[in-house]
Amino acid sequence: MEQRIADFADYLRNEKKSSENTALSYVRDLRGFCRFMQQSGVNDVAKVNRTNVMAYVYELQKQKKAGATISRSIASLRSFFQYLMRKGIMAENPALDLELPKVEKKAPEILSLEKVELLLEQPKGEGDKELRDKAMLELLYATGIRVSELISLKLRDLNLALEYIRCGSAQKNCIIPIGVQAKYSLQKYIDKARANMILRPDEEALFVNCNGRPMTRQGFWKIIKSYAKKAGIDQDITPHMLRHSFAAHLIENGADLRSVQEMLGHSDISTTQIYTKLTNQKLKNVYAKAHPRA
Repeated sequence: MEQRIADFADYLRNEKKSSENTALSYVRDLRGFCRFMQQSGVNDVAKVNRTNVMAYVYELQKQKKAGATISRSIASLRSFFQYLMRKGIMAENPALDLELPKVEKKAPEILSLEKVELLLEQPKGEGDKELRDKAMLELLYATGIRVSELISLKLRDLNLALEYIRCGSAQKNCIIPIGVQAKYSLQKYIDKARANMILRPDEEALFVNCNGRPMTRQGFWKIIKSYAKKAGIDQDITPHMLRHSFAAHLIENGADLRSVQEMLGHSDISTTQIYTKLTNQKLKNVYAKAHPRA
């Protein structure tokens, strides 16, 4: 079964052109299922049936896994078995039509504009690292891109003259404006720091670490945590929180939902609408505090 999972991961990367994070997420889910099947005495994936899959879902529920985690695992299994059917390894998809658990959509946590500005002010020096960090933070908030997209950016994806970046997968590319502040920070980083930090003159990655290699998710996570601590921000800041803040602040200031949806790369506008609820709640709070008869 392990080899089938490895073949499926190769298919995701090479044929479907899925991101590395997507492929790793599928593999993680499928390996969990594989271990469960082996403990149940089933080693041949072709012998997996609907009862096995339902037993696995029940096991995840017993472990009190979140509804979103269970739904993602079922989706991973469904895609995996569909792939095996196309390969002629399985006759049917045992994960098809399984009822997905209800997932409660939690309101995303965002930073106030004041806290965002405080965070972005933290890289104050003129050293290579500070210039790079300033550019990364400004760009993340200016565009709302995911951290995986940020660290995957190539130098060629940046157009400072027209003030935009190009990011996305091989299947879908997005053009996102970057704004004046992010442009200024990026220009400064490229002119004064990047050449000093890269190991090879042909390095394509826009952002590199102190060893000259492409920045990693873990590396950027540490950067944002350290600056949040330096700023005295008591919230547990994550890179994704800046993405949520970007969207909420745009809508709060009058941006239309469709434009925000396009910039975030959401396929379904209902995903973007959650930021409208945040804005409405803020207005209610302001009203309750300010209106004399509230």
